[in-house]
Amino acid sequence: MEERSDFEWDSAKDKLNQRKHGVSFAIAHLAFLDSNRVILEDLEHGGYAKRYYCIGRVSDGIITVRFTYRNNKIRIIGALYWRKGKKIYEEENKIH
Repeated sequence: MEERSDFEWDSAKDKLNQRKHGVSFAIAHLAFLDSNRVILEDLEHGGYAKRYYCIGRVSDGIITVRFTYRNNKIRIIGALYWRKGKKIYEEENKIH
């Protein structure tokens, strides 16, 4: 398991995410630093723990990060450049 202060993730899941979506979790966690980030509850997925989306700017792109809270840490589940996430980010921040 990898950790970055208040973040954690599964290393195997990170490698899979990089192959599938081209985004490492080490880069994805930077979306939380965007002061204009948008946090939404993931109402389609769940189970025993609530899941959320963080949509934020990293460099010149908008990354959507799926995460949950575990043991007072943000546990990253997945990350990608998602068109719908970019649209939500732009609408919430009134970017045209």
